[in-house]
Amino acid sequence: MKIKVGFGFDVHELKENHPFIVGGVQLEHHSGAYGHSDADVLLHAICDALLGAANLGDIGQHFSNQDDRWKGISSMLLFKECVRLITEKGWRIGNIDAMICLEAPKINPLVPAMKKNIAEAVGISEEDISIKATTNEKMGFIGREEGVVAYAVCLIEKVVTSLVL
Repeated sequence: MKIKVGFGFDVHELKENHPFIVGGVQLEHHSGAYGHSDADVLLHAICDALLGAANLGDIGQHFSNQDDRWKGISSMLLFKECVRLITEKGWRIGNIDAMICLEAPKINPLVPAMKKNIAEAVGISEEDISIKATTNEKMGFIGREEGVVAYAVCLIEKVVTSLVL
């Protein structure tokens, strides 16, 4: 069996009175992630991990922030498209492990909903998705609540088809 590992990273500025979507879940907070799409930092990091593992570039190559087609789009749609791209190349997701770094709000109570959204979007088990959260101990732009960061790694497996003669 052929396997590959991918790594993804994403960062977004936080702005007052802006929606904050992480893992397809709307967070209740005084500020939210700002970007060309809905700025779902978690899904963007996972997209980059999947695309990188399959040697398909990065999210910006497929969904440029210079292209108005992607303005305000749900990152869940971008995520589904990334999964379609790797599947088209004969890969399937083995697992996803992600870390979100932000001071507030606390997201651990929302992790099950995020895992469910991701699993349902791509047809994998929630057991194959790990989402963790940490703070930056009040240091730097994250500590000042000026931004949010996500990291992700994934394992993809080559789908092997056997020919029976």
